[in-house]
Amino acid sequence: MKESVDILIIEDDEDINRLLCSIISKSGYSPKPAYSGTEAVIYLDSQKWDMVLIDLMLPGLSGEELLKKITKESHVPVIIISAKLETQTKINSLRAGADDYITKPFDVDEVSARIDSCLRRYRDLSGVQETNQLMYKDIVLDMDPKVVTVNDSELKLTAREYEILLLMMSSPNKVFSKANLFESVWKDSFYGDDNTINVHVSNIRSKLAKANQNEEYIETIWGMGYKLKT
Repeated sequence: MKESVDILIIEDDEDINRLLCSIISKSGYSPKPAYSGTEAVIYLDSQKWDMVLIDLMLPGLSGEELLKKITKESHVPVIIISAKLETQTKINSLRAGADDYITKPFDVDEVSARIDSCLRRYRDLSGVQETNQLMYKDIVLDMDPKVVTVNDSELKLTAREYEILLLMMSSPNKVFSKANLFESVWKDSFYGDDNTINVHVSNIRSKLAKANQNEEYIETIWGMGYKLKT
């Protein structure tokens, strides 16, 4: 029997919302329907969720605005389910922090599989976090003393470099835009100053390369940002 998993479905079309709730229930999870962005905010602020599914075209508050709110306030996985087919819309959603993007009309089995896959990645990660350590390849990040080791050798990082690496290791499959990194680490609005992020990521790469020259850790996703290299 699967553990209790609460999933919020934000979709204004009642038939599609009902179908998504059915898919989630059959997978053994607990769905909660919301039919507008305004209603969704109430649920988002009232409890913790294991996953959120969002339609982009919503009354009250748009899906894009909800995605921004969720990624700013938590690390909950988000899947966009939308009729918008434009590639740029998908890219913008992923850059803004969405973990996956499914277009309508969708295949029921595919939606179920993607939800399972996304939850599994995050549950594996949360299991590591309980020990207050994050591990990726031969990097071990210990969150209590804020110590990072590579091949059992301590890496000397600045506070900003540590925060960037912590953020990336917390979501190893996510592509982080420069805006994501800046606003999360500097706690300030991003005004397009690429150089600040570029320099810090370059310094992290350099230090990791010195610790293990045979491994690559961070890759640049052209036009989108950075992610850990798989």
